[in-house]
Formats: sequence, structure tokens, C-alpha cells
Amino acid sequence: MTKYLISFPSAAMDVGPDELPGVAEAAHAVVREAQDAGVWVFGGGIDESVAPVRVDGRGTVSAGTYPQTTHIDGGYSVLELPTYDAALEWAAKIATACRCAQEVRAFGEDAEA
Repeated sequence: MTKYLISFPSAAMDVGPDELPGVAEAAHAVVREAQDAGVWVFGGGIDESVAPVRVDGRGTVSAGTYPQTTHIDGGYSVLELPTYDAALEWAAKIATACRCAQEVRAFGEDAEA
């Protein structure tokens, strides 16, 4: 089985404050469905109030990010699924709940890990 990252940036979710409770309820229902199906690995949103930092091999901490990753935000789910088509089906469920399109990416497996 392959793990898939299903995600969206914060800006993609264009809902008003009065719609957020319904979106949250729908998203939590999909999470429960994935948990019940035994495919849920992890999920959550990036806490945008915590500034990102970089840590080098010596443990030195530097403020900021790599230039190409300055806008990582939004919501992320990791599901373990038997096929790419199954990942697309779950992404459609999440897209419906969150009211925005989802990106789907497969994790590569490391046989030594």
C-alpha cells in the first residue's frame, strides 16, 4: 500500500466565517470515514501563527524558510491506500467537504526505513 498526501493551500478555501462550522463538520465526517475504513494515517492544518524556521546539521536555527517554500500553509491529510484511483476518490470526498480542489501526491517508499 502507498501513502498519499492530499492537500490544499489556505487561499483555496474560499468560504465565509458563517460557513466554517459546516465545512468543519463535513471535513470531520470524512476523517471519521477514513479512520473507520482503516486508511487514515495523519492529517491537520499548518498552524500559521507559528513562524517557520530552518535547522541545519549543527543544530543552528535560522528564521524563515527555503525561498521556494515560503507559502506552505493549508490542510494536509495522509492516507494509506491500495491504488492511485482510491487516492483520487478520497481526494474528491475531501474536496467536497472542504469546498476546494485537492492536490494528490504519492510518497516514495524507502525499503530501508
